Amino acid sequence: MPTIDIHKLLHQFTYIPKQPLIFSSALFLFMFAGFISIFYLLHRKHNVKLLYVVLFSYYFYYKSSGIYFLLLILSTVVDYNLANVMYNAPKGWQRKGLLIFSLVLNLGLLGYFKYTNFLYDIFCTACGTNYSPFSIFLPVGVSFFTFQSLSYTIDIYRGELKPVKRILDYAFFVSFFPQLVAGPIVRARDFIPQISLPTIVTRAMFSEGMFLIISGLFKKAVISDYISANFVDRIFAAPTLYTGLENLFGVYGYALQIYCDFSGYSDMAIGIALLFGYRLCLNFDSPYQSSSITEFWRRWHISLSTWLRDYLYISLGGNRKGRLRTYLNQFITMLLGGLWHGAAFRFIIWGALHGVALGIDKAIKEYLHIPKNRLTKILGVIITFHFVCFCWIFFRADNMQIAGSVISQIGLHFTPEIFLKFIAGYQNVLLVMLMGYTLHFIPKSIELQAQNWVYRMPLIAKVAVMAAVIVIVVQIKSSAIQPFIYFQF
Repeated sequence: MPTIDIHKLLHQFTYIPKQPLIFSSALFLFMFAGFISIFYLLHRKHNVKLLYVVLFSYYFYYKSSGIYFLLLILSTVVDYNLANVMYNAPKGWQRKGLLIFSLVLNLGLLGYFKYTNFLYDIFCTACGTNYSPFSIFLPVGVSFFTFQSLSYTIDIYRGELKPVKRILDYAFFVSFFPQLVAGPIVRARDFIPQISLPTIVTRAMFSEGMFLIISGLFKKAVISDYISANFVDRIFAAPTLYTGLENLFGVYGYALQIYCDFSGYSDMAIGIALLFGYRLCLNFDSPYQSSSITEFWRRWHISLSTWLRDYLYISLGGNRKGRLRTYLNQFITMLLGGLWHGAAFRFIIWGALHGVALGIDKAIKEYLHIPKNRLTKILGVIITFHFVCFCWIFFRADNMQIAGSVISQIGLHFTPEIFLKFIAGYQNVLLVMLMGYTLHFIPKSIELQAQNWVYRMPLIAKVAVMAAVIVIVVQIKSSAIQPFIYFQF
């Protein structure tokens, strides 16, 4: 009879740097089953329920970032008290000073962990000295909970929100584990009012939650992880070893990988929240179906794009100060949006390209009258998709040299004559990519029909479908854990 190594088992519940607790892991699925069972037993005891979720959320973050979960607690305590002082302060420079202090504190925290080495590298290059990076650990999801906290203090400053009366409620808002480490970025005014409500999970919410969890798990663990491990990572590791055709499909593969990875996480986060009786905002809406870059940003990472619009673009003046200033504000917003994603010039280039494209798109719509029909929509989707794919090269490449090599291989060494051999050699990867893109481009009506089909299922059938997806994940997944891409941001 096999024996159980207790120490090895307990070790799985401690912080393991290379094994963060992610939704698609067996450990999380096991823990979540027990966690939600106890949650339903406690749901009528409001304060106990909130404390229970907060403690689990802190543990969830500890499993992702180790001792840095204390940073989340510190941020919560400081922002909660700062917001209360700001709300009671008289309007004028005193309140504005408190807001500036909040911005400096939160953005300073983000800047230290994320941009210290980047700025130091620039300094060393300018001075001609050797660059030796500081040993600074980037806590998982720091960009997300920082922006979430800022939405709270800014909304209070603007008079659009009253501060919560208890720190427990604020801790619940900031640390709620489904969206803590990779979004969606939850607005205080959207989520906090739900905290005081009794826990009610309707059959429709439960079915929608199960559908989103299943679809998100499938996107992440079956599509994204497979094409990443078996194709995309190899291409971007050494693009010059592959033909231009292989590099092009590597870019197509990454476009699908990052979508399935990030939207898969968002689907699971929204679905898990629904099982607790809370509704999070939509974060993706079939972005590659967009016929313009403006439409793309209405469909891609919606919680971030709307956050940047409401708290950065509008604060810069939005479109209220003339046409040229509007273009400039839009460009600055996207430039900083690129920098938010990572401390590297390639992210700045990625943001700048999107900023320029948004300006061009806006100018075309103002000065040219392009007829709206099926042909122009299809052409718009093709052009937008390929522009987005081109920008993804800079986003994915480890450095500018890799990005240049990918572009060079596609442009100068395309070799289309190997197409049939390429299909034969990568048939499994291409089949998974075809399946992923097909699912992405299916009409919304079919997706809703699938969701209604899950709704009409008896509970035992829903559990069976979930079990089947888990079995597929176990059979297909790679041996190593594949963290979500946006954990690094």
